Amino acid sequence: MFASETRTWWTGREARPSDRRKWVKVFEACDEDKKGYLSREDFKVAVVMLFGYKPTKIEADSVMTSINSNASGICLEEFIKLMEKKKAAQLHQNEIRQIFTAFDRQYRGFLTLEDFKKAFKQVAPKLSERIVLEAFRLVLVF
Repeated sequence: MFASETRTWWTGREARPSDRRKWVKVFEACDEDKKGYLSREDFKVAVVMLFGYKPTKIEADSVMTSINSNASGICLEEFIKLMEKKKAAQLHQNEIRQIFTAFDRQYRGFLTLEDFKKAFKQVAPKLSERIVLEAFRLVLVF
C-alpha cells in the first residue's frame, strides 16, 4: 500500500499532529460521560472508530492490564501512546503484505522457492543462492 512511503513522514516514535488530533477527538467522543478516561467498552468503541475492527477480549484485557493499576481506565496520554504503537504495528504489517505481494507474482497466497529465487534475482542479483535459500528457510520458520 503506502507503507514504504511512510518512512519519510512518520518514524513510528511520535504521532503526526493530524493523527494526534484525530485520536483526541475519538477519545473525547468515546468518553461520553467526560470521566477523563476510557473504560474497557469505551476503548473497544474507539478502536472500531479508528481501525475498523472490534478488539478481542484478549486484546482488551491485555491493554487494560498494561495501564496503571490505580487508574479507572485509559487516560488520554495512555490512549495516544497505545494508538501510536497500534499504528506502527499496522504500518509494519502493511509493509510486510506489500513485500509478500511483490514476491507472490502468481497471486496464489503462498511463495514457492522458485518465486523467492526469481524475486531475489531481480532485486539483489549478486546475492548468492546459499543466502537466498537460508532466507527462504527463515521465512518458513515464521
